[in-house]
Amino acid sequence: MPLRDYLYLASQSARRRQLLAQIGVRHEPLLADAGEDIEALEAVRAGEAPADYVRRVTLAKLEAARARLLLRGLPVAPILCADTTVVLDERILGKPHDDEEAAHMLERLSGRSHEVFTAVAVLEAPFEAFEPALALQVSRVRFRELVADEIVRYVASGESQGKAGAYAIQSQAAAWVSHLEGSYSGVMGLPLYETAELLRPLGWRF
Repeated sequence: MPLRDYLYLASQSARRRQLLAQIGVRHEPLLADAGEDIEALEAVRAGEAPADYVRRVTLAKLEAARARLLLRGLPVAPILCADTTVVLDERILGKPHDDEEAAHMLERLSGRSHEVFTAVAVLEAPFEAFEPALALQVSRVRFRELVADEIVRYVASGESQGKAGAYAIQSQAAAWVSHLEGSYSGVMGLPLYETAELLRPLGWRF
């Protein structure tokens, strides 16, 4: 099978762009229009398990991206989408709404282990049927005890906003991680092993 040229990345995450580039996957952005409410897709449903949640959100974002591509009449190429969430005591910690919520999340994570769930899905062209390939990666991360001043400074830096669990492992928060079991790239937002395994059958070589 020939080497593929590129895929569409349905994410505005700079981290995911960086990780795809790291493994040599050329990609083009497929971002939402101003009228699309992508954040609404991330709303947690009552009683929803973390694995079910992250799979559902990823597939919903992927389906929205497929509709976007077709509506815009763009050249056909595979679409990749991913979603990440932090889980503590079986409770999903999504993106904080403000600095106060971000600080509260970090206080709860301090000195404890939590899980990071990341789902990644790929939809091959043509798009007559919605039959994506999906993988789920789960990592376990432990933070050392954090002092109040560390949390205040981190939140003030702006790093918490837009991040599940109110932190980014590739930021200064890396200094808090006393143990990580799983995938560093998965905690960043795109598990590279699983992503490569999804792309191999479509013609990518790694």
